[in-house]
Amino acid sequence: MKWKLALIAALAVLPLVAAAQPNFAGKTVTVVVGYKPGGGYDATARLLARHLPDHLPGKPTVIVQNMPGGNSIIAANHMYNVAKPDGLTIGTFNRNLPIAQLTRVQGVKYDMTKFAWIGSAANEATILAIRNDLPYKNFDELRRAKEQVVIGSTGPGANTHDFPLLLKDLLGLKLKIVSGYSSSADIMLAIERKEVDGRAGSYTSLKPFIDRKLVRPIVRARSTEAGLEQLPIDESFAPTPRAKAIMALRSAPEVIARPYVLPPGTPADIVKVYRDAFAATIKDPATVADANKAQFDLDYTSGEEAVRILKEVLSQPKDIVDEFSKYIKFGE
Repeated sequence: MKWKLALIAALAVLPLVAAAQPNFAGKTVTVVVGYKPGGGYDATARLLARHLPDHLPGKPTVIVQNMPGGNSIIAANHMYNVAKPDGLTIGTFNRNLPIAQLTRVQGVKYDMTKFAWIGSAANEATILAIRNDLPYKNFDELRRAKEQVVIGSTGPGANTHDFPLLLKDLLGLKLKIVSGYSSSADIMLAIERKEVDGRAGSYTSLKPFIDRKLVRPIVRARSTEAGLEQLPIDESFAPTPRAKAIMALRSAPEVIARPYVLPPGTPADIVKVYRDAFAATIKDPATVADANKAQFDLDYTSGEEAVRILKEVLSQPKDIVDEFSKYIKFGE
């Protein structure tokens, strides 16, 4: 008799369990991108938006909404404080926003560790690339440059600014950093017009221009990708252990180069659905083919690993953070 009662109870629960499974049929999922159209974050989001529906229950419509400003702090604040935790809004923003939190930048209204992390769509190396028509063929020649080399930047807090800043301040390169460009795409237009001499950024974003012989890679941070193994690493030229530590801290978030989050408080079952969907989407042959056509690589880093890296970054000793803050000023 007891087993019959247990079976009846189990069968009664089944419809509830089935009803609890997330299903996005007939719904629209919005991917909030912290930059305007044209840059690497936007291009990655749009590629994923084309293929993600095939791996989400109910095959919803997925659209991209650009929300530029504050080097994507505005988008992160929106995801943290405004977006509903219903699985219908995903956010992607500057990988260096943990640094903004670490250094207590004004305007930060989020805690990176409290987002519901889907994970990252790529592990990317930051490089400095300069115009191919300049006479500096490698890092040693650039170090010996007698004239300033002008580097375009979106602003402090982005790799376009912070990476060349440390090369300038810690390694003594003669770089002049010009901030204020609204996207990496705008910087590349300025390079085409020879208004600036180069830019820093992800290898993925710069590779098409390297292949076109518009720019050449000169130096990279510690993260690497296929084809960059022989490029010198900034830390290897650090004159002191403290300088090396500062460079290492700046490059730590690069493992989560294309971060994707859900708002805090998103139910665990929805988070799992998205993590599984992202992992499947990034491995999908159709996605890979599109990524190859666009000349960039996708590589899923799990949400758990992303949180581990974030906690490591945000637990740095005060003396390192204080020294780091002298160089890295996140903002417009």
